[in-house]
Amino acid sequence: MAPRQRRARSGRRAVVAVAVAASAVLAAGPGYAAGPPLPTTRTPPVPAPFGAFLDSGPRGVARIAELSRWLGGTELKVAHTYLPGGQWRDIEGPPGFLDVWAHWRRQKADRTLVLNVPMQERNEEDVPDDEVRRLLRQAAAGAFDHHFRNLAERLVRLRVPDTVIVLGWEMNGITYTHRCGPDPQAWKTYWNRIVAAMRAVPGQRFRFDFTPSRGRDAVPWTECYPGDDTVDIIGMDAYDQPSGMSFDEQVREPYGLRHHVDFAHSHGKPLSFPEWGLFRNGDNAAYMRRMLAWIDAHRPLYQTLTDYCPHGVWQCAANPRSSRVYRAALYGRTAQPAPTPAPRPPAGCPPPDPGDWIGSWLGGKPCVRWDRRSRSR
Repeated sequence: MAPRQRRARSGRRAVVAVAVAASAVLAAGPGYAAGPPLPTTRTPPVPAPFGAFLDSGPRGVARIAELSRWLGGTELKVAHTYLPGGQWRDIEGPPGFLDVWAHWRRQKADRTLVLNVPMQERNEEDVPDDEVRRLLRQAAAGAFDHHFRNLAERLVRLRVPDTVIVLGWEMNGITYTHRCGPDPQAWKTYWNRIVAAMRAVPGQRFRFDFTPSRGRDAVPWTECYPGDDTVDIIGMDAYDQPSGMSFDEQVREPYGLRHHVDFAHSHGKPLSFPEWGLFRNGDNAAYMRRMLAWIDAHRPLYQTLTDYCPHGVWQCAANPRSSRVYRAALYGRTAQPAPTPAPRPPAGCPPPDPGDWIGSWLGGKPCVRWDRRSRSR
């Protein structure tokens, strides 16, 4: 389960003004991880497009350039924010809230806006399971479709029709009213209704990101998967928790990092990491190093670190060792798009190996493997 503190600190329930605050001076200010420029004596792997959650409102946009400077000019290609989940009018996109984010996205064609969208109002109010179950069944019958149609129309009017929608994130946990556990079938039906309502808006090109929290949590996240027709990206929120769990255990645990990679490959979907960062194990440089290597190895469509205490490395001075690891890994690098995922195999074929092989379906011969490099059997 992701920490509830993250929601309160980010101020996502407040309606934010349109104007962007002036950028603060970087590196020496309280709460910011300081450090001199790093030498560039090696050629590191080119990172997948990345960003960080820096604040829900205009300060989050202003800080993107500041974080880039701290990283030696490495350009953040991804901006990440959250809609408030207090009332339905918040979930439709409060007036002015999305404008600064849309403006940032429109400035360059290769940028990505990632927007977490709650599926229910009162989303962080400890609504009991019986009430969640009732709401899910109402939702599955179409009671709330119009709210998401309104959001889609707002995003199209703002000229960000290709926004990545992280819908109902961490649905496998117990934190949110939009959780899946009380009625997985109704939840999946509801997800599909929301996607259909938003895709019906003329001009949209949204991509929908199904993002559970790492591990089993309250229910296995695979039980909540709504289907390939309505999911474009398979994400995972992957914080360094619980206490004492090594990174290898985070990889191997049921419904953990390895399962995430295998599940996405088997469904022909790209990966993402909308939320990741430090947590229960403190300033854990080993986790930071291993998670960055995992991201480099598996090339997600995008990744965004949660950057405030206790999770972050730039706005949180409590994690100096991890900050040095993160900064060294991304200093002076240029992000490139993640590769297009391999097509899905025919029924009955094994999933493609993400290493040296790609499925035989490239050659039209069921279940015969072809070499990725030579394209020969």
